[in-house]
Amino acid sequence: MCSKIKTSYLILLLFLIGLSRNSYAINPEKYVVNQASNENFPLVSKGKIASILVDDKDYVGVLKVTGHLENDIFNVSDLHSKRIKKISEAEDFVVIIGTLGKSEIINQLAKKGKIDANLLQGKWEKFTTQIVENPFKGIKKALVIAGSDKRGTIYGIYDLSNQIGVSPWYYWADVPVKKQSELHVLPGIHSQEEPKVKYRGIFINDEAPALTGWAFEKFGGFNSKFYDKVFELILRMKGNYLWPAMWGRMFYVEDLQNAILADEYGVVMGTSHHEPLTRAHAEWGKSNGKWDFTTNSEALIQFWKDGIKRMGNKETIVTVGMRGDGDEPMTEGTAIELLENIVKTQRNIIAEGTQKPAEETPQMWALYKEVQDYYDKGMTVPDDITLLLCDDNWGNIRKLPELDSKPRKGGYGIYYHYDYVGGPRNYKWINTNQIERVWEQMDLAYQYGVDKIWIVNVGDIKPMEFPIEFFLDMAWNPEKFNAGNLEQYYADWAKENFDNQFTGEIAEILKLYTKYNSRRKPELLDSKTYSITNYNEADRIVAEYQKLVEKANSINEKLKPEYKDAFYQLVLFPVLASANLNELYVAQAKNQLYAEQRNVIANDYAEKVKKLFEKDVELTNYYHAQIANGKWNHMMSQTHIGYDNWQQPDKNVIPKTKKIALAVQAVKVITAEEILKKETSISKKQDLAQAYGFIENDGYISIESENYSKAINSDSVKWTIIPNLGKTSSGVTLKPSNIQSIEISEQSPRLEYTVHFFNKGKIKVNAYFSPTINFKKGDGLKYGIAFDNEKPQIMNLNADASEKAWAESVANNIKIITSTHNIEKAGNHILKIYGIDPALVLQKIVIETEEGKVLESYLGPPESFRKE
Repeated sequence: MCSKIKTSYLILLLFLIGLSRNSYAINPEKYVVNQASNENFPLVSKGKIASILVDDKDYVGVLKVTGHLENDIFNVSDLHSKRIKKISEAEDFVVIIGTLGKSEIINQLAKKGKIDANLLQGKWEKFTTQIVENPFKGIKKALVIAGSDKRGTIYGIYDLSNQIGVSPWYYWADVPVKKQSELHVLPGIHSQEEPKVKYRGIFINDEAPALTGWAFEKFGGFNSKFYDKVFELILRMKGNYLWPAMWGRMFYVEDLQNAILADEYGVVMGTSHHEPLTRAHAEWGKSNGKWDFTTNSEALIQFWKDGIKRMGNKETIVTVGMRGDGDEPMTEGTAIELLENIVKTQRNIIAEGTQKPAEETPQMWALYKEVQDYYDKGMTVPDDITLLLCDDNWGNIRKLPELDSKPRKGGYGIYYHYDYVGGPRNYKWINTNQIERVWEQMDLAYQYGVDKIWIVNVGDIKPMEFPIEFFLDMAWNPEKFNAGNLEQYYADWAKENFDNQFTGEIAEILKLYTKYNSRRKPELLDSKTYSITNYNEADRIVAEYQKLVEKANSINEKLKPEYKDAFYQLVLFPVLASANLNELYVAQAKNQLYAEQRNVIANDYAEKVKKLFEKDVELTNYYHAQIANGKWNHMMSQTHIGYDNWQQPDKNVIPKTKKIALAVQAVKVITAEEILKKETSISKKQDLAQAYGFIENDGYISIESENYSKAINSDSVKWTIIPNLGKTSSGVTLKPSNIQSIEISEQSPRLEYTVHFFNKGKIKVNAYFSPTINFKKGDGLKYGIAFDNEKPQIMNLNADASEKAWAESVANNIKIITSTHNIEKAGNHILKIYGIDPALVLQKIVIETEEGKVLESYLGPPESFRKE
């Protein structure tokens, strides 16, 4: 009996593990199936479709989105549902949709005890979807979608759309809707509870030339027809917040329906960090005078008053504070008293304009760039204002609340970037964002109590589809994501959008192309990035991309034809274009090497550069002219080749090459391929029988961080591998992140790496870390390092806080910290990395045992041989 109980318990445990593994996914619970049963609700069955009952006094947005559901069901089933307004018109099976407190039908169901109002009353954006038997006379079964508020109901409607197979990207990436003739809803109360982050949104930014060209061609501009598509996309992904396009754009002015439509849908509007009180920067004309509160306060006050008057009672998070004209610092130095006075004035304007206390209107103050200096030096704002903390524009969070700080009524938010215009260089063209790094940084933020606002700069929306959905999914419930299930997210996303075709292969491509692209932004690539002579680096890079190209092309040939447009946009184009660009610069590098040697092979590579440059044009033209019959013209028109400073060139510029005349070829030449033939072999100075761990070779030892010999954890923290994060393999960090600094002791957490040296003497250890910024008080984030029993050295990741050091670390997407040690005897040793501060992510270790033996390369030498 005991063994049977154990067996049953094990089966149950495995089942629960299986459920929990998938519980965070895009579709956390599949409640629509294709099989009928007495318990299920027949949404579509045997050529019939349930009618839809909705109170016409419900929110306009609910009625509008109910129409979207009707279209979605038709696109899936080819059947038109009938919308009814009265219970008396209902037949046997009906879908009832409504908002508690707004829909009389939902209120009656709650009053009769058919649904539990306590599950929704007072909740934020919650919905329940459930089958109700005999809800009213004449109705056998109802599928009831009830929301706690407007957005709760809308999320419930779109959730059903997603369950029947309509992707949020059906319009924005042409993901097909799969035809199905039987759709049945399972019993139970289906809900995603309340979101953990209150406001979750995107910022359309840097939107010229791509999105701007597209929007004007397809809609005539950034008008309500355009925003209708944007609002729908956000809500289908359960987001609720938008900063609208702002490069010369005026959301409230260009189309008066923009704000009305946002309010109907329930999308909370905001403005960017330098656009106070709902006014777009483009609205401030020359006739208003100087953008200077000290000399022109009267004009600014009137300008802001008009913004609040225009806002009315529409749901808005009002930006307060002030930056200089055109996204610049307001003053030289830190004018705390001036800015505090500005915020006080703005609060008075808000109170006067809304006829209610200022604290009743949601507000946020963005600590962006130099504005953080004001906060760091003591500027305070009222407690109800949300402090919007920011990353460094490159995905590294700059500031988080102190663990012992007092709770704020307004809480904290994060402004994050997938796209940026500015130093050290613009990056706008293609997706370069690893979800592993996004998770690591946003999980860090959430653990430090940042849960009021999450907003991400998404550039032109396309081609950031994949990381946008990840960001909004994670924002709904960060607690469902961890280092161990990120890989599953790729598979779930591929499965959802490609009807379970080649799911594993597509997931692998998504995972690797973003990894490769994140090594260095395409706009920063040049002929010097990867070494063509050391460690076979450049050719390895080209080969890695080429492997993805072959796999993506193979999938494309076998995909169902209707999925090919979506596949090109979401997978194939990023792979082809990125692979082509990397090969272009490697070809240029080889041209330069051979030209210096007066080798006519240089001419072949000059021609190759030309062809690869032309191929970039062809890929873009295909995207613009062929995909979805030209639907996405202009969308990939962002320049990305030929940067020579932080700002983009006017057009793509072919890399310079040289040609060699046959008559002047030198007699003796050395090709890159010949240089690479240099053999390396493990030193034969000893009998290796006693050696174990990573073995010294050619004067160095190279180790991927995940390949430690031992990880020593503590009761409060443990070492966590984040698979795929970083430039070469994976990252290792301490989790949870919300811990105070750890004092090094014999028991403190550490990683141990066993290594074998052939020589003794002075060595250097280069520790490769993600470029994490010091986000808390103090002089930097620290770790300890030692060999064997020596006293650990305390190393500071942020010791050099100069602009130059920061620019180098974000451009290289790595920060290398070097420590020096003395090895007293050859043989086996243990390298120990001690955890002190959270959030350091170790990617790689390169130990230099002989001066000058580690050759120059971008990724560092490949991992050394390891003897177990």
